[in-house]
Parts: sequence; structure tokens; C-alpha cells
Amino acid sequence: MNTQATTSPQFYLTAPAPCPYLPGEMERKVFTHLVGPRATEMNDLLTQGGFRRSQNIAYRPACESCRACLSVRIIAGEFKPNRTMRKVEAMNADLVSTAYPAQPSTEQFSLFRRYLDHRHQNGGMSDMSALDFAIMVEDTHVRTKVIEYRSRPREGEDGPGRLMAVALSDVMSDGLSMVYSFFDPELERRSLGTFMVLDHIRRANEMGLPHVYLGYWVRGSRKMGYKIRFQPQEHLLGPGWTRHDATEDVEG
Repeated sequence: MNTQATTSPQFYLTAPAPCPYLPGEMERKVFTHLVGPRATEMNDLLTQGGFRRSQNIAYRPACESCRACLSVRIIAGEFKPNRTMRKVEAMNADLVSTAYPAQPSTEQFSLFRRYLDHRHQNGGMSDMSALDFAIMVEDTHVRTKVIEYRSRPREGEDGPGRLMAVALSDVMSDGLSMVYSFFDPELERRSLGTFMVLDHIRRANEMGLPHVYLGYWVRGSRKMGYKIRFQPQEHLLGPGWTRHDATEDVEG
């Protein structure tokens, strides 16, 4: 397969495979490589067109009989947290979030393994090694950050606080795109997944960026239901990005 940078990206189609979100459905993806000097520009354009990034690959669903996957982005400047989200913010007020270059660490991988072993034992990433994790973080030709969420060091303590969550995110011309995130499964009561999204909304507003891209919301998939809670948001439909009517189908 030719992975060299060309003037126009080359697109490929995967073979059908069982859908990881909806039982009984088959998925296919169209994908291209994000390499070369235009990778950042292409990542912006493709993400705005409904693609997601994984390492140096941009992909989007191309399923023959299903259209359940919808690209979702939060309108950061209009977002107002609801009562539950304000409680999550208050519960995690003791955390410090810091953005770093896309470089992996042993501490991050240890947290990543605990997260997978607890929540995704049978998922496609369940057997990832330290090398696989390093590639996931480092194999990027676009502007990517690793955001660590740590407990605030107590007075007199040396070094950073406890690592509780990590987000791998792309900085785009019109927003932040959350590529992957994970957290300490022992701290489920903190709702760290929700907190990381709230933190990205805050960061987007501070950076003057209008959107936070959450990837795909899959109608009918419980594991994706949380994404619909961050309103207002837009879904990528046939006519383009369309403001979602939150009264239609708010989940959970």
C-alpha cells in the first residue's frame, strides 16, 4: 500500500467486520494516511468532514446498511453545564490538568492498562503493549497534546500528584478533537470521563476555539450515550453540520 504523501490523499475501504457498538450490524470504514507537510491541514478538513484520527490514519464509517454513527461537536462558546456537571466539576476541583507534547510515559501506560483491564477486557485494544501505547501517542503528524489530570500536591510534597486521567487530543484550527481518553477505574465516582470533556470545553473557550469534537455518537449504543449530554451540539448530517434538537432523544 502506498503511504507516501501525495498532492491528493488516497482513500481505501476496509473489509466488512462485526460492529463493536451495535449487535448484528457489520461495519466498514474508509480511511487515508495523515502524513507529510499537509497532515495538519488535512486533519482539520477531514475531521470537519466527519473523520476521526487514529495514529496517522483518518477514518470514517462507510457501512452499507447503517447510518447510526453521527459525528458530534460541542458548541463550546454556548455551553452551560447542567446541575450534574457542576457537581462533577466541584468534585474534581482538587485536580490539576496540564498539557504536554505527545510523548508517552510508563506512568501513563500503567494507568491505560488498568483502564483497559477493568472496562474493555474484550475490546480491540485489550492486548495493547507498551510499544503499542507509545505508537498510539507518538505516531502523529499533526498538533497533538497529552493532557494529564493529577491530584494537587499536598503542602510539603515533592513531585507531581497522583495521575488520575489522561486525554490525547488534537489542536485544530476550529477546535479541540478528543482522540482518546482514559482514567483510573477505581475513581468511577468522580465521573472523570465527563470531567475531561468539561475541561476541554474550558480549554477551547480560553483558546478562542469554537468547537470540541467528540467523535461519533452511535444512536442505540449505551457506551456512547454520554456524548449527547453536552449541549448545545451539532451533528454532521446530509446538509452539513446541523444543530441538534436536544428534546428529541437525550439519553441517560
